Amino acid sequence: MNNILEYKGYYTKVEYSAQDGVLFGKIEGIKDLVNFECGRLDDVEQEFRRAVDDYLAFCADLGEAPDKPYKGVFNVRISPELHRRAVMAADKRGETLNAFVANAIQGALAENPTVHQPRP
Repeated sequence: MNNILEYKGYYTKVEYSAQDGVLFGKIEGIKDLVNFECGRLDDVEQEFRRAVDDYLAFCADLGEAPDKPYKGVFNVRISPELHRRAVMAADKRGETLNAFVANAIQGALAENPTVHQPRP
């Protein structure tokens, strides 16, 4: 089961509230709160797309750039020993630590075909 929807570079995790009898979600990975809900499974993708389009139109009306999810920069907390080993491995490959980590993540994702790839 896949509960992830993507549209125009934004994504959501669709959830269900048994108490309210609705499917709902919010745009993930941005600072602004943009959410949606609907009562029918057939409508959930349309409602998510409407939420994204409304958000983009709202930002345009304000003359502000919409927040974009995942700018490609993140901090990772690891032990000093793992940090040292990663730097040494990167040096041996002639890579920066950033390139080493990016390649490791890419390799892990390639090994796990269940990880969803975004649509262009």
